[in-house]
Amino acid sequence: MSTKVKEKYRAYLGPAILLASMAMMAYGINRGEMQVVLNKAIRICMECIGIG
Repeated sequence: MSTKVKEKYRAYLGPAILLASMAMMAYGINRGEMQVVLNKAIRICMECIGIG
């Protein structure tokens, strides 16, 4: 591959990764995973602090 072709693909790599990550986050939020992660984070914090 020539250098220009590599540069062209590299220009699209960042936005492609951004769109893919946003799509995965939206999918997880729609499944209710956000609440699960929040509950686990709260439980871990309570164990580290020693309250729970």
